[in-house]
Amino acid sequence: MNRTLLSRVWPVFALTSVMCVNARADDIDIASYSLNPSVSLMSDVRTRGVSDSLNGPGARLSIEAAHESGLVAVAQINNVSRQEFTNSNGTNLTLAGGWRFGNPDKWHFGMGLATEIFPRANFDSPQAFDFVNQVPTNVTSTNYNTDYALLELGYGNLQGRVIDVISKTYRGANTGGVCGAMLQFNPDPTQALECYARGNHGSRGTLLFDLDYQYAIRGDTTLKLHTGYQKVANFPEANSFDYSIGVTHVRWGFEWNLSWVAAIVRTPALFAVQDGSSVKSTSKPTFLASVSRKF
Repeated sequence: MNRTLLSRVWPVFALTSVMCVNARADDIDIASYSLNPSVSLMSDVRTRGVSDSLNGPGARLSIEAAHESGLVAVAQINNVSRQEFTNSNGTNLTLAGGWRFGNPDKWHFGMGLATEIFPRANFDSPQAFDFVNQVPTNVTSTNYNTDYALLELGYGNLQGRVIDVISKTYRGANTGGVCGAMLQFNPDPTQALECYARGNHGSRGTLLFDLDYQYAIRGDTTLKLHTGYQKVANFPEANSFDYSIGVTHVRWGFEWNLSWVAAIVRTPALFAVQDGSSVKSTSKPTFLASVSRKF
């Protein structure tokens, strides 16, 4: 059973990056649309401060499109850990679309929908606990696929977002995933049993909040600041705060980035992964290095 299924969303961050593209229809020298494929190599694949790749390196392919009408779309694929997303083929596919309007240099707004797909990934877990016989019961299978709705508000280089989970679960977060993880990895089972006592729930209605700011140090170098909070519906144990501080530099046609990325989690057991005979944490803060190239 995967035990880090609550840690990271940020699939729609790909969408919000596209929503910052603005095509100016009143400039006849600029095409009415843009299409931007890119490839990235990363020292770790992190979402909301937590590793999706079991603290290992990763690669990402993205295709971003924007039209002068404000319509935007993104397709993105990257690797994930098979230990975290059990039974998967080791990939995560994000598809998103939306609409953005306003002045990119002043007030601007956006809205969109996104879906995150983990092909074949699923886990079996007990969705209830028999307190009379002291055994878990009702073992069922859950997948990690998640659907999102997004609202964005920004002014200049400051961006704020609210992301709402509209699927049944947020990356598989349900009673079996959350309570089961605490039962497996917490030395004291009390918190897990209290979780089971609340009944069988999913996590539709989870809210994700983000605030980002970019500051141009000079023409080829940008300071990027991020802070985020996730409020997981029905499971306050999974709530967490994340932040990052990074610098991006453009050189030789590549975009180089170095960031300090951290997550402050309420329940470390929910971010533990069984890897062979050892248990690894995916929520430890780290430096994240990446290089990207747009084509």
